[in-house]
Amino acid sequence: MSRKIFGAVAAVLCLTAGAQAQTILSAETAAPNTTPGISIIALSEAAAKAGVADIQVTSGQTLTNSVQNVAEGKTDIAAAPFILPFLLSKGVGPYAGLGAEKGAELANELAVLYTYRISVQGLFAFDSSNISGWDDLEGKTIFNGPPRGAALTNARLLIKTNTGLEEGSGYTGVQVNWGQAVKTMQDGSADAFVLPMSFPDPRVSASLASGNMTIYSVSKEVYDSEAFGNVAKLPGTVKFSMPVADMGYGDGVTVVSEDDTFRGPGTVGADIVNKSMDFELAKSLTAAAIENIESIYHAKAPFMPVTWHGETAIEITDMCGPNPLKYHPGAVAAWEEAGYTLPDCAK
Repeated sequence: MSRKIFGAVAAVLCLTAGAQAQTILSAETAAPNTTPGISIIALSEAAAKAGVADIQVTSGQTLTNSVQNVAEGKTDIAAAPFILPFLLSKGVGPYAGLGAEKGAELANELAVLYTYRISVQGLFAFDSSNISGWDDLEGKTIFNGPPRGAALTNARLLIKTNTGLEEGSGYTGVQVNWGQAVKTMQDGSADAFVLPMSFPDPRVSASLASGNMTIYSVSKEVYDSEAFGNVAKLPGTVKFSMPVADMGYGDGVTVVSEDDTFRGPGTVGADIVNKSMDFELAKSLTAAAIENIESIYHAKAPFMPVTWHGETAIEITDMCGPNPLKYHPGAVAAWEEAGYTLPDCAK
């Protein structure tokens, strides 16, 4: 073999070995057409583009379980509504079986790479249903999320805040996994839906094959009430409003609001890792994400440019306060090197 050929073969072998040596990480997220699903998939593409890591993504997961898996070191990265680490830290809700001490121990193992708005909880129904707003939910059957997770917790709370109704006594709740969501919306299993939404929302758009739909805003009176203000104080929940004209819907979807502004509780979360993740790895992952917010994240779906990726202000991220999570030190370094300012309480 000539020296030139031998050298070329050696170079190829070195490149192949380098590619194989790239860090392999696991990640869990929600359905691939949701904000957390797309966010993790976008991170995997950004990390691969930067040569940081090969992230093997499992989508369609219940994030309650995914958060615990990251805390226990079983998964490297997960999407996490901030209400879940809070509940974990208290050992309550879906984590009641762990107890307060174990829950707090696990929550202390979690750290944030970057935050974003996961969804906005809202009410919608087919125009053919007997639903014309929040006041019509009593005695009805409502699809309000998966059997276990932040979406279900938030939906029950939002219904109670708007109507005073409790699941079981005031209405019948239907829960199915996200993979069955569109089918459940289309097959008549429920009269109405109180679910997390994006703008425009893929589940709403997919369901239009079964008829036109109407989305109902939280009223201004409820939105400005003390009860709704208390909802917005929960970890991972912020007050959200948007002009109806900016929601991105076309024919087939009507949005009902008294003043052409849609209002609701925004669910905020993050892509998280175990705090034991290597400093340089966390920094490189975050830097890759920051560099590709517009080119990868925003390009993934029509609703992604308005999901607050790249925002660091407390009123948007909901870091600090009752939220127990802080940024991973590597993530802090990446954000600050990119010219962003993070609040000291979140470091």
